[in-house]
Amino acid sequence: MKYRSRTEIVAMILEAANGGATKTRIMYKAFLSYAQLREYLSVLIENNLLEYLEGSQNYKTTEKGLNFLKMHNEIGELLQTSIKEQRI
Repeated sequence: MKYRSRTEIVAMILEAANGGATKTRIMYKAFLSYAQLREYLSVLIENNLLEYLEGSQNYKTTEKGLNFLKMHNEIGELLQTSIKEQRI
């Protein structure tokens, strides 16, 4: 797997947790070790991008997290567009 930035990893975690997911599910979808996952989860919860649902033991992407994902995807699209335009 290629090198991923922290931003890309955060986006993958938020995408995996969209609608609710367990630690294991997020870990496998984001291709992270358990130690890496724990570190990212605490940072994301601290910054209100992710919330932990006690009863179901799931993590869920917050509204702020969804906004982050939307902006991340839009920037990715803009970069792809500008790369294509440079080739022409």
